[in-house]
Amino acid sequence: MHKNTQKTKEVFRRKCLTGLTQASKNLRYRVHDKRIISEIYKIIKSVEAQTIMLYIPLKLEVDIRPLITKLRKEKKIIYAPFMEGESFRLVKYRLPLIKKRFGIIEPKDSKKFRKKNIDLAIVPIVGTDISARRVGFGKGMYDRFFEKEKENIGITLFVARELYVCSECITNEYDIKADFIIT
Repeated sequence: MHKNTQKTKEVFRRKCLTGLTQASKNLRYRVHDKRIISEIYKIIKSVEAQTIMLYIPLKLEVDIRPLITKLRKEKKIIYAPFMEGESFRLVKYRLPLIKKRFGIIEPKDSKKFRKKNIDLAIVPIVGTDISARRVGFGKGMYDRFFEKEKENIGITLFVARELYVCSECITNEYDIKADFIIT
């Protein structure tokens, strides 16, 4: 990535985070999150996803916890990120959840065998660019994970409370690309 492009990406990320912080203070986002969850669920049903990778939301992210509850009742196989060093691996979603670095909440470590293929990966975004690639919080964890696991992931769905799109290409080839974006 060109140095100016990296700077542009950082400026764009800060703008997105400011916007998401403001949006998350507004109580309307709870209703908005419910609509987003409904759209996510429609995609899950339409692609007949049985094995789903999702995230445990931070304050700025779409609160998908009601979706997690619904999917667990339907006996879907659900995995969530478990941070390890510069990236993460997937562990089976189970309670209780624990709080770790960066305020990230995750299931306890599980050494149990993970089914290799993920039908649908639900990934939070801060923003995107015209190439539909992810701009996240800047740690690169999802990029490193997807680099290792991309052959095992069927569909990638980005979610955000507000859609921020940069009108130029500011991402790299290794940045995750979406099949769907719901905001």
